[in-house]
Amino acid sequence: MAVQLSLEDNDIAPTTGTGSGVLAFAPDLAYLRLSIVNVVLYGDPTKSDGWVLIDAGLPTSKGSIIDAAEHRFGRNTRPSAILMTHGHFDHAGSLEALARHWDVPVYAHPLEFPYLNGQASYPPADPLVGGGLMALLSPLFPRSPVNVGESLRILPADRTLPAMPGWVWLHTPGHAPGHISLWRESDRTLISGDAIVTTGQESVYEAIMQTPEMHGPPRYFTPDWDEAEQSVKRLAALQPELIISGHGQPVRGPSVRKRLHELATNFRDIAVPKGRP
Repeated sequence: MAVQLSLEDNDIAPTTGTGSGVLAFAPDLAYLRLSIVNVVLYGDPTKSDGWVLIDAGLPTSKGSIIDAAEHRFGRNTRPSAILMTHGHFDHAGSLEALARHWDVPVYAHPLEFPYLNGQASYPPADPLVGGGLMALLSPLFPRSPVNVGESLRILPADRTLPAMPGWVWLHTPGHAPGHISLWRESDRTLISGDAIVTTGQESVYEAIMQTPEMHGPPRYFTPDWDEAEQSVKRLAALQPELIISGHGQPVRGPSVRKRLHELATNFRDIAVPKGRP
């Protein structure tokens, strides 16, 4: 295990448990940790203006996500939409099942469509990136596409987000060609997907313990390090106050921004495995 840039416990954003494993970290933002990955639930449960699911967890996550959503938003609820940061197996594992169950549109960047409409598989994982057993086992992780073709929709060209007023999407490729992050300027909140993560993901110990750190995208599934670097620089320039990523706990504050800038400035030395272009 090798920590990229350590964070302190007081950098972790306060959360409130609301039942069924859901942790709220803002009035309209909560997340559910599903073993090694997070899904985000956007929407204020005290209001009746709908909610949005961001990413769809592992192949075994359907029941947990539905239970969490109903606990937070009410019985027999369904989202206005499902938004996908990207289509890797740990983010899209239950997407087909949830899209069928709720009969709702699924929004993604067009470069991610081949991995969400059954046309293409992701490139093979890189098990020699270092860090631990998760990386070594990564060639065994599913790469095949899911297929939600009938439900799939292109994200609005003006970068707005359906059913998420005040938010925009940002193209942050590198970890995946159509990877996106979500940004709200009014309170500088960032949903980063896997463009950056807030815990190491290359070892089993890191994935379980979720020790807070500022970390580049998971190494074993990041094929384009040039694009990944530019994406991190773009996110650092936003000066986010609050960050929730696909892996790890939500973090906030000036020390987090400082670490993110350090990651962006020294990305090649910190995040990129040795010997990778």
